[in-house]
Amino acid sequence: MFNAITPNEISTLLINYGYFILFPIMVAEGPIVTIIAGFLSSLGYFNFFVVYAVAFLGDITGDVIYYLIGRWGGQKIVKKGKFLGIKLNNIEKIEGHFKEHSGKTLLFGKLTHSVGAPILIAAGMAKIKINKFILYNVVGSIPKTFIFLIIGYYFGSAYNKIDKYFGYFSVLMLIIIVSVVAIYFYIKKNKDKINID
Repeated sequence: MFNAITPNEISTLLINYGYFILFPIMVAEGPIVTIIAGFLSSLGYFNFFVVYAVAFLGDITGDVIYYLIGRWGGQKIVKKGKFLGIKLNNIEKIEGHFKEHSGKTLLFGKLTHSVGAPILIAAGMAKIKINKFILYNVVGSIPKTFIFLIIGYYFGSAYNKIDKYFGYFSVLMLIIIVSVVAIYFYIKKNKDKINID
């Protein structure tokens, strides 16, 4: 969520403070904490199933925080700095998009991670129903949390490298997704000019 501390610092905090620190640090730092906690559970520091439950709840809590930021402060944020490239006159478009494609958009944000925060904030700005928001994020979080935990359990000793490549992967996914969306809208806009035999 914030990437404020390094993986080594996260590992040290988890070893020193155990379950006491697990939930707040899960909310703050996201997937890399799940990977590290998975690795530490393989070493006996944590119970795998307890970590899964806490990681899942932390992930959902982080999502709700972003949603509430968008819902309660979204327009103020936009007025001050055109946050995330969103202008006030685009808010109606965002609301319309979420009314038509809220489920797909939320799952897309959840599973790609790289654009998760903007989508969650935009969902709050669009004021989609909180129960619907939570439902789709729960659906996305169940497999996502499990996958990161398994990665940590079996490959977690390389969490510094995983964190580095996770960042590269997120950027790559964002580039691919933006390219596909741009091509889709280009074709849609120019479909009368494009002749396909």
